[in-house]
Amino acid sequence: MLKIGIILGSTREGRLSPQVGQWVKELAEKRRDAQYEIIDIAEFKLPLLGEPGTDASGAAAWSQRVAACDGFVFIVQEYNHSITGALKNALDYLREEWNNKAAGIVSYGSVGGARAAEHLRGILGELLVADVRVHPALSLFTDFENGSVFKPKDVQADSVNQMLDQVIPWATALKTIR
Repeated sequence: MLKIGIILGSTREGRLSPQVGQWVKELAEKRRDAQYEIIDIAEFKLPLLGEPGTDASGAAAWSQRVAACDGFVFIVQEYNHSITGALKNALDYLREEWNNKAAGIVSYGSVGGARAAEHLRGILGELLVADVRVHPALSLFTDFENGSVFKPKDVQADSVNQMLDQVIPWATALKTIR
């Protein structure tokens, strides 16, 4: 069975990604077409890549978790029209572990996190990750109560399932060339 990692793309205190990631996981597990697990980059405490005198002991565990996956769903929040520095750093820590895998993107922000998702697509392309077209975009104004409690509109669940309908066959196909 395929293994799909749901990567939480923020490490900030008060972040909303755990709520969104858990919702995606609950929807995905109803499908029974893969094993889904949440991968929280905050757990690995990755220092800035290449920064001297830092403890990068979490990098090996990060590498193992990513390598074990056949595909991903990135939970991406938009900060200053892009992805978080923590997510970019976590992506840069690895290379081959990402190669020839599929990914979907679930983003959120004032305009649904669309600009962050587009930046992420370029990075994923360089890492040989095939991202799928369907992209659930959550609005801080309509899918979060008071900007902090996740309460997605019903249509968003349909969008997540449509995204997974694309991620699963792509992950299956790419597994044959790894």
